Order: sequence, then structure tokens, then C-alpha cells
Amino acid sequence: MARPYPRAGAQYPRSLREFLAWFQTDADCLDYLEWLRWPSGFDCPTCGHPAGWRTGDGRIMCAGCGSRTSVTAGTLFDRTRTPLTVWFAACWHFATGKDGILALSLKRTLEIGSYQTAWAIRHRLRSVLVRPGRELLSGKVEVDETYIGGAEPGLSGGRAQGKSSWAERARIR
Repeated sequence: MARPYPRAGAQYPRSLREFLAWFQTDADCLDYLEWLRWPSGFDCPTCGHPAGWRTGDGRIMCAGCGSRTSVTAGTLFDRTRTPLTVWFAACWHFATGKDGILALSLKRTLEIGSYQTAWAIRHRLRSVLVRPGRELLSGKVEVDETYIGGAEPGLSGGRAQGKSSWAERARIR
């Protein structure tokens, strides 16, 4: 049975103030990730056994097969030295920004030490939005504030002869 998606205000914060209250420490972030990954308690990803215990390094060892896993394994947070609080804040800003977020803006807003780290976070966030093998859109598709097409050849600065919007060109044909 598929789990229902999280609901705003119930399973994820509705505002920046609520976000900051929920995710003050890395431990808060780990608890949240654990709840999202295993809402009914730990299930080993290797053998499916429903029990395990925490090891000294924070990972969980399966009581069935002895394999170890972490809450972040297989996620965009896996194998990173950047604190989860920074990752969560970057996710928040990325998701709530109308046009995404620039790496430089992310660096300044979250006070990240280097531009390279901010760029890597942004790149990883963008990469998880792509689903390989996805099917093409079909049926009725709603699009919000989108411009389809590009600059037409001609004079620069929007002075091209016969320049029209996509909608106008579609009506003409």
C-alpha cells in the first residue's frame, strides 16, 4: 500500500518560522528523515527485517542480516559533510523560491563558506528533480506563467519585425 504524501502543517512546515522551529539541530533533521523513511519503524532495506539497533556511529544495524544503513543512505544527503540543518534550509529556499535559487544567493543566505559548496548543494537539489525514463505529458496540462518559444531572428532588443507571442503565432496558423 502506498503511503500518502505529507500534508503541509501536519507533516511539513507551512512557514519559515515553523520551519526554523522544527529543524533547529541536525538531530531534529535526522528524526524527521527517519520518520519519513520508516513511518512504522525501521525496516531493513536489504532483507526487510523489522528490527535493528543503533550503532556507535549513528547507523542502524539490522537484527536479521547484520547489514548497516543510515537514515541518509540513498538520499541527496548521503556522504556529505555539510550539516543537515544547512541542507534542509537549502531545500526550503529552493522549494519556496519562485524561480529556484542561485548558488551565490544560497551561499549568502545560509552563510555557506564557499561558493563551490553552495553550487554543489544547488546542483544536487536540481538533479533529484529529474526522473529518468519518465513518460511524456499527456492529456490536459496546466502551465503557470510560462513563455514558450524564444527570440526570433531580426533586430536586437525586441525590435524584430513580426515579433509576436507564442499564443498569437498559434492562433495565426
